[in-house]
Amino acid sequence: MRINLTKKDLVNAIYMQIGFSKHITENLIDEFFSIIVSNLCKKKSIKISKFGTFMIRSKNSRIGRNPKTKEEKEISKRDVVLFKPSKEFKELLNNNGKNAT
Repeated sequence: MRINLTKKDLVNAIYMQIGFSKHITENLIDEFFSIIVSNLCKKKSIKISKFGTFMIRSKNSRIGRNPKTKEEKEISKRDVVLFKPSKEFKELLNNNGKNAT
């Protein structure tokens, strides 16, 4: 049993449900992810109803420590992507997917 859901799995699922060709379906998924990435690069948050919100958070530089060698090293300033699930998504997960569509 495979644990990860791949892009190929998404293409096949949409292909089976909607009936678009696999090529069109793959282009649709690529464009969807491209829109998300380009908006996150512009530091815009993305809210998908009944799913959740993607947002960018800036982290300042800080001193980190290697737990094995105890060596200190500076961790550079960077932006990270955060995902906050919606209330409906959390409820669905906590109900073990019983009401999944």
